[in-house]
Amino acid sequence: MTTEGTSAAVPAAASAAPSTEPLALLAKEGVSVWLDDLSRRRIASGNLAGLIAEKHVVGVTTNPSIFRAAIGSGDGYEEQLADLAVRGVTVDEAVRMMTTADVRAAADVLRPVYEATGGRDGRVSIEVDPRLAHDTRATVAEAVQLFWLVDRPNVMIKIPATEAGLPAITEVTARGISVNVTLIFSLARYRQVMDAYLTGLEQARQRGTELSGIHSVASFFVSRVDAEIDKRLTALGTDEAAGLRGRAALANARLAYQAYEEVFGTERWAALERAGANRQRPLWASTGVKDPAYKDTLYVDELVAPGTVNTMPEATLDATADHGGVRGDTVTGGYAQARADLDAVARLGISYDEVVGLLEEEGVAKFEAAWQELLDAVTSSLNAEDGADDDGKEVHA
Repeated sequence: MTTEGTSAAVPAAASAAPSTEPLALLAKEGVSVWLDDLSRRRIASGNLAGLIAEKHVVGVTTNPSIFRAAIGSGDGYEEQLADLAVRGVTVDEAVRMMTTADVRAAADVLRPVYEATGGRDGRVSIEVDPRLAHDTRATVAEAVQLFWLVDRPNVMIKIPATEAGLPAITEVTARGISVNVTLIFSLARYRQVMDAYLTGLEQARQRGTELSGIHSVASFFVSRVDAEIDKRLTALGTDEAAGLRGRAALANARLAYQAYEEVFGTERWAALERAGANRQRPLWASTGVKDPAYKDTLYVDELVAPGTVNTMPEATLDATADHGGVRGDTVTGGYAQARADLDAVARLGISYDEVVGLLEEEGVAKFEAAWQELLDAVTSSLNAEDGADDDGKEVHA
C-alpha cells in the first residue's frame, strides 16, 4: 500500500520536459493529475498514452457529458454502431457496450501506472446511469454490472452523492468495488460520503474481503460553486460583495480537505488502516475556470495538498503545463480564512445550504439531460445503420 502524499509514479520522460514542469511539481506535492475526458479517438490515436508519458496524467474520469460529446460525434464508433444495429440491440445496451469498451481500452493503457502505484492511480472512472441517481437498489445493480462489463481491476465506478447514493456507496464498497463518488458540493454531504465509505470498508472486512484492493476518491466540485455564488454576489452590487467573488469555491474545497484530515485522523479510520484499507482521497472536480476574469489555472494552483487528485479538462491540463503557478501546499494553512470567506458570504444573505442543494439538483439534472442527448444521438445512428441495410426495422429506446 502506498503512503498518502507520495507522488504518483510516471515515466521518466515526463519529468524531462520543461513545458510540463508545473505538472511535475504537482506530482511532487502529492497531487495526482487525472484527465477529465475520454474518447475512442483519443485512445486509438495514442493521445492518451502521450499525455501519460509527457504530461504526468495518471488517471481518467468520464461522465455523461463527456460520452455525449465523444459518441455523439460518431468519430471512431462507426464500425461498432453498424455491428450493434445488425444485432438489433436497444439503445441502452448500445450505449453501455460503447462506453464500457472505451473505459476498458483506457484502463489497459493506464495499467502500467496502476501497477506502478499499487492501485492508487492508473484509474479510469465510469458513471452509473444518471437516471438512477435517486434509486439505491438500481444504482447498486448498475454499479455491479458496469464493474463486470469493464472487467479491469483499475476501473472505478462513479456513484453520485445523492441521499439515495450514500447507501449505494456503502454497499458497492462492501462488495470490494472501488468507487468514485461524484457530484459532492456541500461539506455536510462530504462527511456523509466519507462515513459511507468507512462503513462499506467495515462491512467488507466483516465479509472477509481483502481491504487493500479497495480504493476510492470523493469528487468535490469546485468551479460551479463560484459560478453560482459569484452570480449572487454580482447581483448585490456592493463593493463588499465584489470583493468576495472567486473566493467561495476555494474556501469550500479547503474546508473539505480539513474535514478529510479530521475523519482520516480518527481511531475508526486507524483500525481500518491497520487492516489494510486505503484512504478515500479528495478529488477536485470541475476545475476548469468558468469566469474568464480568473486565471485559467486558479483551481489547480490554489488546491495543492498531499494525497489529493485534480481531474482536469484538457484545456486546464495544457494551461497548467504552460503557466501553472504551483508553489507548494496551498490548502492546509488556509482553514481560518476559508471559514471567514464563507461566513462573509452568508452575512450578505447568500444561503450556503440553498446554493449547494441547488447545485446538486442541477448536477444530476445536467447529467440526465446529457445522457438523454446521448441516447437520442445513438438511436438516430442505429436507425441510420439499420436503414442502410434496408430491412425496415426501427430501434427503440
